[in-house]
Amino acid sequence: MSYDDNESGGRGGRGGFGGRGGGYGAPREMSDAVCSDCGQPCQVPFKPTEGRPVYCRNCFPKHRKF
Repeated sequence: MSYDDNESGGRGGRGGFGGRGGGYGAPREMSDAVCSDCGQPCQVPFKPTEGRPVYCRNCFPKHRKF
């Protein structure tokens, strides 16, 4: 039997944890939100919590804490 990179379960295959899509091969569930900074509608990969700010892709880097 030979090793094939295209089979799932290998490091570069689709069965691993890495890559986009939230792991396990399932697409991430996106939630609609409004950016707390610029007010534009956006989608985020989590369910927004009441009272906590949500930032769009463009505004998020301005608010990172490091």
